Amino acid sequence: MRLEPYDIRRPFERGVVILSFDAEQIWGYLDLLSEVQFRKRYPGAVESHRRLLEIIAEAGVSATWFLVGAMALSGSDGPADLRMAGLPMAWRAKIPAGTEGTKPLLYGRSFVDQLRKIRPCQEIGLHGGLTHFIWTNPLATRENVEWELAEGIAALQQAGVRPLSFSFGREQEVYHTLLPAHGIRCYRGRTVSRAFQLGRTFCGALARLFDELRRATPPPVWPEEMLPGLWNIPSSLFLYPIRPCRTSVVRLQSRLDRFSLGIAAAARHRGIFHFCLHPENLVESPHGFSMFEDMLEKLILSRDRGDVEVLTMSEVAARMERGRGSKPLDSGRNTPIGPQTRVGAGGEECHSSHAKSRATHLVIRKRR
Repeated sequence: MRLEPYDIRRPFERGVVILSFDAEQIWGYLDLLSEVQFRKRYPGAVESHRRLLEIIAEAGVSATWFLVGAMALSGSDGPADLRMAGLPMAWRAKIPAGTEGTKPLLYGRSFVDQLRKIRPCQEIGLHGGLTHFIWTNPLATRENVEWELAEGIAALQQAGVRPLSFSFGREQEVYHTLLPAHGIRCYRGRTVSRAFQLGRTFCGALARLFDELRRATPPPVWPEEMLPGLWNIPSSLFLYPIRPCRTSVVRLQSRLDRFSLGIAAAARHRGIFHFCLHPENLVESPHGFSMFEDMLEKLILSRDRGDVEVLTMSEVAARMERGRGSKPLDSGRNTPIGPQTRVGAGGEECHSSHAKSRATHLVIRKRR
């Protein structure tokens, strides 16, 4: 179902860029890789999250960080943890007990606290739920999917954040009606290009490779109201992997070129360029963070020229609601749930820290 009671393009006087990051660490690979395999493929994955946050803050840019809910925990009892009791045993059995000190690839409460307090404000959304249980898993039922969602939200709430935005694990969309019932106002829909619509198939992999080789322009997107008060803001582009086996075929420059083309297309059509990645993607290559800083430099220059503005997911959804005269969403960034939180509640407040002088001074401090 798609609800569009008014011109969805009208709220954008210029192009918009959204940066969204799926912060999942090994939660996203519990059914794919052992811890040893994960560390070999993504050396420094834990540190990559903090480094990415530092770079974003220095650039004066706000992003949407989609966190697996359990990352906000200080630890768990693994399969015996009552917070996971509603999930299939075959899935729970993969989750080791531990704490942030003993299992830092799983639990990261200190990072969530850092994310909450950083300036400029960052939006914290939910990725997948409590444990990154894939909602289309053959074992999934509506009941355990709702458990996964509710417990993921509860984990973030215990860390001082009430999420308004959501991203599905591996872009596997289902059970949309559960989202607004649990306070979610927007979600990141599946990447719109045909290459991604083909999914994790051989044809899809070939199509994504071809798009990189020909430097295809990522399509601008616009929000779609899928259910009353629930906005789909799909992805324009996910970062193509940068492991040596990929960069030997497709050089890193293609990622930067496509990022620049996405910004230009959003500015030209007054649409949204929604760029996504996993923080650990950036440690697949020793040049990953330098590449991302080059991307930010392009973004900052375009923003400071007035070609585009940088918004978070929930800020876009709030703008859509305001555009049709509805009651605005609660917050443009991570919504505080109590006086103990130190994160600004409003998008406007956060934007005040986007001083051009700071960003331009950065432009950008290279770490090569």
